[in-house]
Amino acid sequence: MSHIIRPQTIALTLAVAALLALLAWQAAPSQEGDKRAGPIVLAAASMHDALEDAADAWARQGHARPALSFAASSAAARQIEAGAPADLFVSADEEWMDELEGRDLLVEGSRAVLATNRLVLIAPAGSNAEIAPEPGFALAEALEGGRLAVAETESVPAGRYAKAALVDLGVWNEVADRLAPAENVRAALQLVARGAAPLGITYASDALAAPGVKVLGEFPAGSHPPIRYPLALVAAGGHPQAGAFRGFLLSPQGAAILARHGFGTAERD
Repeated sequence: MSHIIRPQTIALTLAVAALLALLAWQAAPSQEGDKRAGPIVLAAASMHDALEDAADAWARQGHARPALSFAASSAAARQIEAGAPADLFVSADEEWMDELEGRDLLVEGSRAVLATNRLVLIAPAGSNAEIAPEPGFALAEALEGGRLAVAETESVPAGRYAKAALVDLGVWNEVADRLAPAENVRAALQLVARGAAPLGITYASDALAAPGVKVLGEFPAGSHPPIRYPLALVAAGGHPQAGAFRGFLLSPQGAAILARHGFGTAERD
């Protein structure tokens, strides 16, 4: 009997294989000695620059630098479900963290909200577009025959937030067939930065990190679910420094690093 291998299965297998190869390379002994590798962190793509800076700051304190891997939150969560090595997970929404928590894949009591973000409409830096998100705004007309760059709207958090906002503002039906879907929010950002799409929807933190784009306007906070970044320890991990690095990210020093990259500070008890 022949078996059909689904494209999603192939993609997930390749993603896990690539992650394993990356982590094996990062964990290889250096010429300075066989130092234990740091904890493995799987995180939302939009956290790239902030977590790279945080990992550097952590390493400067004398700790082993964490091994970081970035993808859409959906892809990172699926990698953890598939058994990929991970000590800490940072998601761009609560839903994918709920998925892992519901399957008992997280350390109980380790979940916390790390940061918040905002949703913005962007254009290439040299664009003459003048439009801001508001109820009934002429988004389809502003595309001028082009496409709207967004993260995939069914599973990627940034895309889901974007769809929710467009539905709330009453313009989703006008642009639903004019999307340029990307695998994650950073990929959507690059479509706009390269001029491949005249407009896009990203997080404010991503727009801040890209000199090739400009922000046309911010989506009303009430037009989409609150954008929160939860983090939690992965039950199958167990690296001895994972909990300490989690604490560092949640500390005032970690909050300052996140703020420099455009993230908001979450209120915690």
